[in-house]
Amino acid sequence: MTRASETQGGPVTLSRDGLPDWLDPVVRAVETIQPLQLSRFLPPENGSGRQSAVLILFGEGERGPELLLIERAGSLRSHAGQPSFPGGALDPEDGDPHGDGPLWAALREAEEETGLDPSGVQLFGVLPRLYIPVSGFVVTPVLGWWREPSPVGVVDPNETARVFTVPVADLTDPANRATTVHPSGHRGPAFLVESALVWGFTAGVIDRLLHYAGWERPWEREKQVPLDWRS
Repeated sequence: MTRASETQGGPVTLSRDGLPDWLDPVVRAVETIQPLQLSRFLPPENGSGRQSAVLILFGEGERGPELLLIERAGSLRSHAGQPSFPGGALDPEDGDPHGDGPLWAALREAEEETGLDPSGVQLFGVLPRLYIPVSGFVVTPVLGWWREPSPVGVVDPNETARVFTVPVADLTDPANRATTVHPSGHRGPAFLVESALVWGFTAGVIDRLLHYAGWERPWEREKQVPLDWRS
């Protein structure tokens, strides 16, 4: 098997050949979505911020389309215990942050965090770069199709507490949707799925993808989940 870590430096490409038909709305959304349609937090104009990437990986499970998520270890300094997409900061060997560096980083981090085989992942799109003010990360969301699924699980318990998939049907179920309210006053979308509260950056991107793909169903936005200052 060819791992991302063994092929670094070669080409990594985006391809939409052979994608399942149900991904068509996501592909169309990726083609048209603008940065401010995703988030009001955009990268600083002065170029500051740590370049990073996440992998938004769509697969097909027993209940249809699903997304791969991880739950970060509770001991981490940043975003401890929070569900998220696999991902992290770019390493120098990933290459150009404004070229295919984010593609390499998304695959490498996903492999390091979940043990997936990158050769079974078909990258098909990239969303506009976004900014996470609390951590100073400039994040490139990279979208992939899990063409050849491989076993996944926790690789390093110091980094990751859990690896799990969430059916898109559960993400679109109005009963699983809520609005988080932080003591600072910030409000954002959330999903209560797989015994987890998905919120923050990850929930915001999922929320916008569901919306612009036309998969969103009406939900009760006044259903609130309070967060504490540690969140």
